[in-house]
Amino acid sequence: YIYAIFGAGVVGALAYTFSDTFWFSAVEGEVYAMSSLFTAVVFWAILKWENVADEPHSNRWLILIAYLMGLSIGVHLLNLLTIPAIVMVYYFKNYEVTRTNTFKALAISVLILGGILYGIIPGVVKMASGFELFFVNELGFGFNSGALIYAFLLLAAIIWGIWFTHKKGHPILNTIITGVAVILIGYSSFAMIVIRSVANPPMDQNSPEDVFSLMGYLNREQYGDRPLFMGQNFNSPLDRKAMDGKKGSPVYIKKDGKYVVAEYRPEYKFDSRTTTLFPRMYSREGRHIEEYKSWTNMSGRSVTVEDDSGQLKNIMVPTFFDNIKFFWNYQVIHMYFRYFMWNFSGRQNDIQGHGEINKGNWITGIPFIDSAFYGDQSLMPDSMKNNKGRNAYFMLPLLLGIAGMVFQYKRGRDGKQGFWVVMLLFFLTGLAIVLYLNQTPLQPRERDYAYAGSFYAFAIWIGLGVLALIDAISKYMNPKSATVAMTAAALLLVPGIMAKENWDDHDRSHRYIARDLAFNYLNSCDENAILFTNGDSDTFPLWYIQEVEGVRTDVRVCNLSYLQTDWYIDQMKRRAYLSAPLPISFTHDQYQTGSRDAVYLFDRIKEPVELTEGLKFVASDDPRTKTIPDYSERIDYLPTRNLKFTVDRNKVIENKVVSDYDYDKIDSVMAIRLNKSMILKNELMVLDMLATANWNRPIYYAVTVGNDSYAGLQDYFQLEGFAYRIVPIKSKNEDGQTGRVDTERMYNKVMNEFRWGGYSDGRVYLDENILRMALNIRNNLTRLANSLLDEGKTEKAIAVLDKTMKELPADNVPHNYFSIFIAQGYYKAGQNEKGDDIIKALSKDNLQELVYFTSLSENKMRNVSYDMERDIAIYYEIMRMINQHKRTDLMAELSAEYASVLKKSGFFDK
Repeated sequence: YIYAIFGAGVVGALAYTFSDTFWFSAVEGEVYAMSSLFTAVVFWAILKWENVADEPHSNRWLILIAYLMGLSIGVHLLNLLTIPAIVMVYYFKNYEVTRTNTFKALAISVLILGGILYGIIPGVVKMASGFELFFVNELGFGFNSGALIYAFLLLAAIIWGIWFTHKKGHPILNTIITGVAVILIGYSSFAMIVIRSVANPPMDQNSPEDVFSLMGYLNREQYGDRPLFMGQNFNSPLDRKAMDGKKGSPVYIKKDGKYVVAEYRPEYKFDSRTTTLFPRMYSREGRHIEEYKSWTNMSGRSVTVEDDSGQLKNIMVPTFFDNIKFFWNYQVIHMYFRYFMWNFSGRQNDIQGHGEINKGNWITGIPFIDSAFYGDQSLMPDSMKNNKGRNAYFMLPLLLGIAGMVFQYKRGRDGKQGFWVVMLLFFLTGLAIVLYLNQTPLQPRERDYAYAGSFYAFAIWIGLGVLALIDAISKYMNPKSATVAMTAAALLLVPGIMAKENWDDHDRSHRYIARDLAFNYLNSCDENAILFTNGDSDTFPLWYIQEVEGVRTDVRVCNLSYLQTDWYIDQMKRRAYLSAPLPISFTHDQYQTGSRDAVYLFDRIKEPVELTEGLKFVASDDPRTKTIPDYSERIDYLPTRNLKFTVDRNKVIENKVVSDYDYDKIDSVMAIRLNKSMILKNELMVLDMLATANWNRPIYYAVTVGNDSYAGLQDYFQLEGFAYRIVPIKSKNEDGQTGRVDTERMYNKVMNEFRWGGYSDGRVYLDENILRMALNIRNNLTRLANSLLDEGKTEKAIAVLDKTMKELPADNVPHNYFSIFIAQGYYKAGQNEKGDDIIKALSKDNLQELVYFTSLSENKMRNVSYDMERDIAIYYEIMRMINQHKRTDLMAELSAEYASVLKKSGFFDK
């Protein structure tokens, strides 16, 4: 029997090891792999305690669990969700199992979980903040003195409590206090965050140097809040009467030796007639609202409310049942069950889906089942068939896990108790998280990693499923033979298939793309440059390669998302390695939290205002610069949307801002038009840096930064690689492209300096995000080639186009819309055969997709309408392109192929 147990353990463990979600977490360096380790260890520890519960000193296992819980807080809070399962093991071992006792045990487990999650974690720091405020503001002590005194008193109270309960013989109370003590010891790992921040390293996110900033860091206040049990719908109007005069929680900052309130966080109250129990459809973002309606076919109920002008109007508010439908259809089925089936049935591809039938769904690998859900699988285009994220397990892990569930439940009282312990773990780390997260639609990435604990619990049942098979087959053969046969079969058919299918999309060997692209971004910039980035993906690799590999530490990477905060601006004004402080003229008091967070724009002055004068106006604290008719409150504003920046031509030439062959194009004045109602603090800082640097320091935008962060400077962008340099040369933005191209500078970097990370290596796994970056690279290299052609530099243009196809080959990076412009470049350069090859390859992929899409039923076709419209647009653009370049034979060939597909399908009739 012991061999059967070992066999079951190996199968269950390897099934989790090779599961899609856990394997991804392990290789992508997220916190969830270590979180899984903590989950496994504490679950193992409570089972060890169960075996020795009647022996002396068995409670040491409970203390170990408490300590591991404290440590895990520094990794991720997911591990705390094992507490109810742990409590139930303790209850089943020590108490009579009755319905009443079971409810009591569950209630106690919730109290313990809530006590740690909402008591210890925020409470310890909140109490420290109260002491800190009293000792600094009331008694005049120095900063952090109150926190230190609180820490000493807390430590003394715990030591006394442990001593007193031991002396008086209260073992349960002693265990509880000791448990709290070791939780706090583990939790104290967060002290590293404060210690590191006080040292002012180059990277210091949120700068948590005191208890108030640490509290915001721990509460993740930058991510906002969401309603859970009762709250607003997406169109619930504010209840301004209920909000009148009420302030939210204060935000404290250091000033003049004390903590002062910089602002109050807003607390919104909504019209109670439009709120709902269990609110799931709460986001007011326009694209989210459309998705709410799409996922629910919203019925709604009519409510009469007042608009901002006091006029009555009717609005359709989602009903409680609309919210339930969104919860079930999107949050449960799409954002949990789909992930569950990825891990134990199969995955369609690695393309993020938002409900489309061709992106990111679960599959079985059994054709007639998958065809029923997603259309005729035999007509799938090669791009879907060859996607490395397509993994099929034929539902074998799922079926084995279900067998394990049934087997455990039917094993008498102990089996039922074990079943409910695992079920509790499965639920709390799965559906309970769904309830808590209350996710909005159109998530920026797949979120399966959040449910790794739930998939770990199911892997336990997969292991028990082996025992079910052994038990069933032992009726017909020798038990030892049954053990060997069923363990071997389960190993081969479950973790064996999972390992085989998942290997190619979880193998990260030979992949250096993120590092090499970071190298390219930095080396697109001139010496001592400022490089603006925006999101995580175009910032963190750059930080890595500077911090770890020491590449181009003279370039200051400045994240525009963070540049809206005072702590980050403070850091940007400090030297970092070889990078000088950023040229920001505003003082800390002028940009601190609550000051100039937004600058409103009004057209009170028609003529353009000099940029430096406009910045002085905003920086001024004169009351006359903060008041405007029809506004009762002081506001930060600019009296114009039109700014101008007079260019010092001598400095531009002296500092080689532009190449010598572009001197005649330098403008004497840069016209900056801010086409919006306000600019945020980050844009204000960008404009200030431009004026303060005054061409003494190069300023760049990464090509991935969105145009909403350009601060009106996009007309003066110059592409020099993977970054736009701000130059005093105005350019026309045509065909959706931004800025001009400095062909000589960019050509040298592309051909001689840049690295390509493995896009051309067939062994490298290229996921959706990396392929998206490849398309961005193709677009920029094609811009370079076409600009070279416009300048008559045909040989260099051909070299760039050849380089593009060599480093980003179609076999690894499938063609898309931007490939048309590569073909166009070849046609313009007289390389017709190379252009034809690209058009043929693109048409083949496009036709395969259209064959698949047009074979779908009307409902399914409607589901992929966006992709179909894109493919039709590519078809028309291909025809236009080859007609323009007089590729007559190719046009006749492709026209016939497209006509055959579209007519045979009856597409135009549909």
